[in-house]
Amino acid sequence: MYSEVFEDLPPAPAPFSAGEFKARQKRFTSGLSTETLVLIPSPEERVHSNDVHYRYRTSSDLLYLTGWEDPDATAYAVHRNGSWSWGLFVQPKDTLMEIWEGRRPGMEGAQSSGVVDIAHNALDRTSVLEPLLDSCKVVMLRRGIDSALDALVDAHVLGRSRARQRHGTGPISIEDPSERLAELRLRKSAAEIEWMRHASNISARAHVAAMRLPHHGLNERHLQAVIEGAFVYGGANGWAYPSIVGCGENATILHYTVNNATCEHGDVVLIDAGAEVHGYASDITRSWPIGGRFSDAQREIYDIVLAAQEAAIAECIVGRPSDGPHTAARRVLAEGLISLGVIDQTLEEALDMEHGQLLQWYMHGTGHWLGLDVHDVGVYSPGGKARPFEQGMVITVEPGLYFGAWRPDVTCPERYANIGIRIEDDVLITDEGPVVLTSDCPKTIEDIEAIMGS
Repeated sequence: MYSEVFEDLPPAPAPFSAGEFKARQKRFTSGLSTETLVLIPSPEERVHSNDVHYRYRTSSDLLYLTGWEDPDATAYAVHRNGSWSWGLFVQPKDTLMEIWEGRRPGMEGAQSSGVVDIAHNALDRTSVLEPLLDSCKVVMLRRGIDSALDALVDAHVLGRSRARQRHGTGPISIEDPSERLAELRLRKSAAEIEWMRHASNISARAHVAAMRLPHHGLNERHLQAVIEGAFVYGGANGWAYPSIVGCGENATILHYTVNNATCEHGDVVLIDAGAEVHGYASDITRSWPIGGRFSDAQREIYDIVLAAQEAAIAECIVGRPSDGPHTAARRVLAEGLISLGVIDQTLEEALDMEHGQLLQWYMHGTGHWLGLDVHDVGVYSPGGKARPFEQGMVITVEPGLYFGAWRPDVTCPERYANIGIRIEDDVLITDEGPVVLTSDCPKTIEDIEAIMGS
């Protein structure tokens, strides 16, 4: 089933080099006070039920700075002998645990990676960090990730020992590194872009595999299983976020994830699903008809959404405001619904953010940053003004229209009842213009109908 879909998948990019991570670390510490101790912890493993854990995924900040994916890790940076030194606490080698759970890189693996200057046993974290805490003035730590580390830092910031009173040693404040890291992560390097392109290529083929399924007797979970199986088949770690697979009226629920209804002939199915590869997310939404052919009403709505998306992508230009795609998409959607008679206001009235009728059928933003998080970090409007696009930013573009006949708050046009259409692609901002990373995923009516059920 998957072999034909993936036969033309380009090979995976080269792994990130140690130099890539060293460059990120250098940019992060640039301008920091030399009396700062940086701490970047991994999240704790979480129990699903009894002795079964959720699939582990470490923090995006730790991935960005070190590439380390295993649990029980903490990175730190300290200024020594005129330069910044990076260390990493990791799980030690443990034959018994490795028999049960798999091989561990251990301190040897961390040290040999060239990403950090020194590796430590995670069990020694407190004894190693205490003298570093005593000698710093500022601790950079995002709280709420590792409760034990939070308590250790609090003890040193709040403690009033005799030695501290005599010598004035120890940290006096805690700063959150999130904003500094967000600014770095917002602009992707060439190597990051290649991995995001690869995640997009895998995701595009997964959507095609779902389109090619026979249409009779489909349940939403069948489509979910095919797509998520394709992610793994293609070499991804799995999904970047829980897949949305909604048929009929479920396609009008923005974050529907039950995925357990029967798909009826003639329904539109909306699938919002993307793979994650080495932490980097892709995010694709496609909408298509069960049965293989769009009805006239479905075509009318689909054409409007596709036109809105194309107008929004055209605004993804270096120097233009990051809210430009949303503004462009809303205008095209409103114009289209006015022409169909769904909206009986003027264009200006329809676009009003309080009383405009467009809000009844399009109630979300047109995109979000994408990277190591599917809703990636980075302030959209610093100082209250939309941030201009820059080379290396990646944003999703995902306009939609949702006619949920089940909703008590609106009177849904009978012709469009329970049609939900969203079209989403991942767009890289470049000096040469927008590049659609997910372009391998078909989205014209003609291309989709040609693939369906094949």
